[in-house]
Amino acid sequence: MTTEKMNRITQKLQEDKKLLSIYFTAGYPKLDDTVTIIQELENHGVDMIEIGLPFSDPLADGPTIQESSTAALKNGMTTELLFGQLQDIRKTVNIPLIVMGYFNPMLQYGVEAFCKKCHEIGIDGIIMPDLPLDVYQADYEAIFKKYGLINIFLITPQTSEERIREIDAASNGFIYMVSSASVTGSKSGFGNEQENYFERIASLKLKNPQIVGFGIKDSETFQQATKKAKGAIIGSAFIKHLTSEGIAGISNFIKSIR
Repeated sequence: MTTEKMNRITQKLQEDKKLLSIYFTAGYPKLDDTVTIIQELENHGVDMIEIGLPFSDPLADGPTIQESSTAALKNGMTTELLFGQLQDIRKTVNIPLIVMGYFNPMLQYGVEAFCKKCHEIGIDGIIMPDLPLDVYQADYEAIFKKYGLINIFLITPQTSEERIREIDAASNGFIYMVSSASVTGSKSGFGNEQENYFERIASLKLKNPQIVGFGIKDSETFQQATKKAKGAIIGSAFIKHLTSEGIAGISNFIKSIR
């Protein structure tokens, strides 16, 4: 049941450019916005999309994403409904699509059933921040591989070099590099601490490229984050823009980053 063709994430990572990935919460602002947002993002030149599966207890998310999650759940978003919305997504969208969420909803749905459904729809990867590497390797790696899904792991400034190397060895896409948030309202973007961290990770010469997330909100922080890394992910800033400007404002947001 393995995929015959190269995973879209792998293909995208080979392109000679800095990648812009956008995160948004499925079912927000409105329940039926999911597909339109994905299509708009691709039309305006985004390289990858992380589709957030809302969860009632989102430990790793800041207030903006938590609020969008709460709203999406109130709107009626569920795993089953998201899969229904994405059923025909590959008829109109070609860029890599990644489902980002927490392990609990995946477990409730059934890990194999979840992976099978992702494969059928054309999802390329999964990010589950609360699925530990050793548990993944012991219990689920074979299932992910069976359905051609890339599992993406997170590292932070606190992750030890030994752990980073373990994650690099276990990965076959990119590593999600959490920047640790820049100071809110700071004009200078990332501080020395983050710059040193970006430098340190680059010097490890890992086999998987890194994509930086958390704290990227504008052109300046995108440039800083991608100086040493392959790309950057924007979540909260995009959701804020979506909240205030709606789907019609997507093109302006993307233009403001690149």
